Amino acid sequence: MEPYVLAFSEIDKAKASLVGGKGANLGELATIEGIHVPDGFCVTTASYEEALGNNAPLGALLGQLASLGAEDVEGAAALSAQIRSAIEEAAIPQAVVDEIGAHLGRLGQDLAYSVRSSATAEDLPGASFAGQQDTFLNVRGEAEILRHISKCWASLFNDRAVAYRVHNGFDHRSVMLCAVVQEMVLPDVAGVMFTADPITSNRKVTAIDASFGLGEALVSGLVTADNYKVRDGQVIAKAISAKEREVRGLEGGGTEVVPIDAARQQAQALSDAQILQLEKAGRMIEAHFGCPQDIEYAIVGEALSILQSRPITTLYPVPETSDGRGHVYLSFGHQQMMTDAMKPMGLSCFRYSGGGDGTLLVEAGGRLFMDLTHDLATAFGRSLAVPAMGAVDPLVKSALNELVKRKAFIKSLAHGKRFLSMGSGYFSWALISQFLKVYRSGNEETVPALMRENEATIKGLEEKFAALEGEELFEAADLELKHLIDIIGAPRGMACVWTGTYAVSWVNKKVAKWLGEKGVGDTLAQSVPNNIVGEMGLDLLDVADAVRSHPAVVDFLKTVKPEGSQAFFDALGQLEGGHDAAAALQGYLAKYGVRCPGEIDVTRARWLEEPAALAPLVLSNIENFAPGGHQEILAQGLKQAEDKRAEILGRIPKGKVWRTDRMIGRIRNFIGYREYPKYVMVWHYWIVKQALLREADKLVACGVFRDREDMFYLSFEELRTAARTKAFDYGLVEKRKNDFAAYEKLEAPRLLTSEGEVITGAYDAKAAPAGALVGIAASSGVVEGRARVVLRLEDAVLSKGDILVTRFTDPSWTAVFVSMSGLVAEVGGAMTHGSVVAREYGLPAVVGVENATSAIKDGQRIRVNGTEGYIEVLDA
Repeated sequence: MEPYVLAFSEIDKAKASLVGGKGANLGELATIEGIHVPDGFCVTTASYEEALGNNAPLGALLGQLASLGAEDVEGAAALSAQIRSAIEEAAIPQAVVDEIGAHLGRLGQDLAYSVRSSATAEDLPGASFAGQQDTFLNVRGEAEILRHISKCWASLFNDRAVAYRVHNGFDHRSVMLCAVVQEMVLPDVAGVMFTADPITSNRKVTAIDASFGLGEALVSGLVTADNYKVRDGQVIAKAISAKEREVRGLEGGGTEVVPIDAARQQAQALSDAQILQLEKAGRMIEAHFGCPQDIEYAIVGEALSILQSRPITTLYPVPETSDGRGHVYLSFGHQQMMTDAMKPMGLSCFRYSGGGDGTLLVEAGGRLFMDLTHDLATAFGRSLAVPAMGAVDPLVKSALNELVKRKAFIKSLAHGKRFLSMGSGYFSWALISQFLKVYRSGNEETVPALMRENEATIKGLEEKFAALEGEELFEAADLELKHLIDIIGAPRGMACVWTGTYAVSWVNKKVAKWLGEKGVGDTLAQSVPNNIVGEMGLDLLDVADAVRSHPAVVDFLKTVKPEGSQAFFDALGQLEGGHDAAAALQGYLAKYGVRCPGEIDVTRARWLEEPAALAPLVLSNIENFAPGGHQEILAQGLKQAEDKRAEILGRIPKGKVWRTDRMIGRIRNFIGYREYPKYVMVWHYWIVKQALLREADKLVACGVFRDREDMFYLSFEELRTAARTKAFDYGLVEKRKNDFAAYEKLEAPRLLTSEGEVITGAYDAKAAPAGALVGIAASSGVVEGRARVVLRLEDAVLSKGDILVTRFTDPSWTAVFVSMSGLVAEVGGAMTHGSVVAREYGLPAVVGVENATSAIKDGQRIRVNGTEGYIEVLDA
């Protein structure tokens, strides 16, 4: 039988299921030499279960609460109130009362205590339940302590705690509560301390808030506390606030709010010596727990007491290093238009794109980062890296410019092979040579020839991998993944990309200089040949044409759920017109089915695996376009490009016509290839993935895996070992699933240092009107329309004229572009996917707009200025 009550001295982290996160942390804190923790005990979850576990009316109410949908806020509030009343009215079992009395006798019946809640789901790596339940201060007498223990239990079902559990996916009945009873400290000064700066996330900076009296004044927002920043034993910043009130304990129990004398309001709550004492204690506590901590403290005279400590769950993880030097990490996902967390197999496979040895691409928080440390460590490297990265994303340029001003940090950087060095996999003399050759020739057959070569390679690879298994398969896959960068980054192909990009830049600059017109290259790039992404969106219009005349198929697509390819086509084949629709869809999938949202993660379900994902896109096309929409859009874009070409050539100085026409020809011949290398990459991933899944099926058959998709939570080498040994610790899969769930909730920073600091950067907003949202001018033109805020492709149901507002777009979103009139994205640059496709379709676009999906509300009317790079909200 589990104990009803445990003293702090009997508790460690292994007892978290009995005492919750707060209780377990207090037990651990009490063991740290040099840290004073007021004594106390925990009324364990065994007491909670004993008191409430067999309460039938309460069980019925919990069942009703669990059945409510997340949207039923009023129903949840009403049920929660009934549950709280039932808990407070329930008698605490006598055996529990007796143990509580015994512990109070040991500590002192006449002392004042705090009674705090500690939930079993509290202070987890992926969620912090701090503040969700209630705390009661300065409680005196056994009867009052027992009453407040019941109130603590009941607070597990206050409105904010219930809403938080629903949001984070916790079952109400699986979370239990321990009540922590602790000797009360009535302090002169109290507050909270973060051993990592909560504003910048810098792990080297301790941030301390302090106010007079009990910390409740600070927590409840009664006062604006003093704030101090400390680093390495030095106070580096102070913000002294006017503290007009404080919370004090009453003689007979409870608390009161009292005014502070005017002469004392502006006084520094903590002396410098106390600030440094707190920093030292904070670092000791952080070292014990092994991660940055959020700590509550109280000071009486010169005596420091630690009241509780919990992990800070909002910090973005920092890549691990072993050299002890400073490092700078740039988000690779922001360059690839996919900032979501990736599963371990996806990270493992994509990491090969950085050379495969892990030195140029590093992992943190389920994402990959480019290690720019060595580039920034030297003046020459900085002269290349800052403008090169800034050309992609002005926010990154701004952040890097801020960082390089920090001489001490730059001096701490490690020296080594640069990311942007010749032969790194991204730059080479061969590429420069091929660029000059392709640019000079301008041959319109260069791109089609390259595409045919890649298609032949893909076909051969499919045949090769179909015949492989076991170690031969892994050896071939290992080689294929390691050489993928050589295939998609082949000098001749990259030379085509460079040629098209340079031509657009040249034409834009020259025409702006000669005629004062910005962004003409965007119009000239419409309906270009050999654009695999532009064709993907238009070809789906043909699928819509094949479906629209079959009502049964249309109805089926409105309700179909993801169940796999076989089930989808089996059901479709039973419908009138289903065979025609299936033929059109299968033809589309044969060319584009390897794509999906977040496609750089090999673990994501491809359209070939889940064709139902295309259903809302097909339905949107049927609603927004008449038959023949593909050819109509293509012809319209081609006409606009040809008209603009003729107009420009007719207006510019005569001596500039010949070269300008040549450059326009290079735009038309080469800019379409920009998205093709990624198409090749996802085809290679698809072939390798199918082969690896066959090996995973074998591991399921022999009982090593429970499901074939367990392999997604292993690295490539771990799967290889499991396939060879037919053995694996399944607990690692469970841990990785929990880690991934936590990583999904994090926002990936653009720029991160080894100190954990997130540096955001800022735009130069001179050209934007007051109040406008500023970003990168990605596709020229101005458009007004209804904002549709969409976070997932499957929710992208747009009407003609709508403006898509989203976090990012990758090639899978292209089918939506034909329906919308403009684009706003939080992530992106002038040459990333959304920008390229927006130009292809002639859509004004602004990308790299920080927090666009929260600043713009769905349904608002907005104006997108893709020429100058800003968005105006036209109605509230």
